[in-house]
Amino acid sequence: MKKQSVWILALLFMVTGLTAISWISVTDYKTSEITQSPSIKATPVANEVLSIEEQFENHLNRVYTAAKLAESSLDYDVFKKAYIGYMNMKAGNLISDKPLLTVVDFNKSSTQKRLWIIDLANNKLLYNTLVAHGQGSGGDVPNRFSNLPNSHQSSLGFYVTSEIYRGKHGRSIKLDGMDKGFNSNAKERAVVIHGADYVSEQFVNQHGRLGRSHGCPALPVELTDEIIDNIKGKTLLFIAGPQADYSSKYTDQAIAMNSFQASTNSISTI
Repeated sequence: MKKQSVWILALLFMVTGLTAISWISVTDYKTSEITQSPSIKATPVANEVLSIEEQFENHLNRVYTAAKLAESSLDYDVFKKAYIGYMNMKAGNLISDKPLLTVVDFNKSSTQKRLWIIDLANNKLLYNTLVAHGQGSGGDVPNRFSNLPNSHQSSLGFYVTSEIYRGKHGRSIKLDGMDKGFNSNAKERAVVIHGADYVSEQFVNQHGRLGRSHGCPALPVELTDEIIDNIKGKTLLFIAGPQADYSSKYTDQAIAMNSFQASTNSISTI
């Protein structure tokens, strides 16, 4: 009886030992298999670092897309030049903190809505409307520009909105021309933003083009007060056009990118 008990105990010991060995072997194998699995194994991923140029260009594209400026036919290169000027002037404290950018593109026909006012805080297009050019600059599409008094021509470049006054065209707003040699005589020439009856769809339908000013970027009468109230207080206006020799110190992209980077860094540290 004792001998039988010994054999039974020995048999139980062998079975238990084999099960334990088998369990350990299987466990080790599965652990090893998981560790080596390419789907789970942690591998370092290099963070993609964009250059400041790429970040700036991405930002411009985001604003352009969000504000639906392509749909309103604002040329991207014109917008970019205007925005660079905005960042340059902001860096130089030449404009207020009001996040508005007004763009006029005299590369376009007077029958087109070629003025845009953009809310840069919300990436929103506030106005897209008709605007007149100077009678000395040409018929439908202007091709001559001047900074000279009595030329009755439009002047290209960057302007800052100044005093509001009431004159022969009603409520108007003066402009400071910021580009020496191109629009710096704006106040002497009385180049201002005002309303005019000849800036209307009705005038276009009758004459095939808008009426023309003495060099002022004249607006539809019904929108003038609203627009003046929006752009008053040292905001930026950029007028683009086909003048081959036009240049401006405010189109320095390096300054604009530095200003953009500084503003981005200040936001990220809040």
